[in-house]
Amino acid sequence: MSTSFDSVAGIGRPARDALQHAGYSNLESLHGVEYATLASLHGLGRRSLERLQAALVERGLGLAGHVPEPEARRSVITEGHTGKNAIDLKTVPTDQTPSDFVEGLDTARRVLHGRLLLEIFTRVTGEQPVMWGPTMIGYGQAHYRYATGREGDTFRLGFSPRKSKISLYGLTESPRSAELLARLGKHSTGAACLYINTPEDIDLAVLEEMIRDAWESDLTSHC
Repeated sequence: MSTSFDSVAGIGRPARDALQHAGYSNLESLHGVEYATLASLHGLGRRSLERLQAALVERGLGLAGHVPEPEARRSVITEGHTGKNAIDLKTVPTDQTPSDFVEGLDTARRVLHGRLLLEIFTRVTGEQPVMWGPTMIGYGQAHYRYATGREGDTFRLGFSPRKSKISLYGLTESPRSAELLARLGKHSTGAACLYINTPEDIDLAVLEEMIRDAWESDLTSHC
């Protein structure tokens, strides 16, 4: 099985062209190639080589020779949209209205939960909600750029009233999140998301504090 260079995040057109012109047809064809050989190609910089090496290592492969350690980098989140998105990014704003989405949820219980969260998030943020993808309701605008180079536009805060659990986004990295999570009630966290079974399981006043704290905080403090 071969991996196209297009599918490796952060490998731009100049780097892909340099590799193709040098006779390398896919990621796996780089296995065992001297790092210095690739570094000499015009259009293939150190950052692209870091990403290629990381992708190779994920597959149990790698470049040969002296391969420099990756430079330490942080993810960056900024306010507003830039229009710069990874080519495979699928979660984008849609024309569906959040209220119509909520009213169409598959159980009366989740409809009530969706209405409640719409009211709370909209009131606390003062922002109108937007549907992102088929199931996420987002507020505000943000742009992320990961240390890997992958980037895209997204929303600042939001939620998704899924069937099994309700997902709450953007609330776990703000300055007071640890303190407020300790007071929130029954929940779990993972991958920058906060999960609850039902709003009845948590203190809604604390949830409002969390939303306000995250909304008013500097986005760069979330990185």
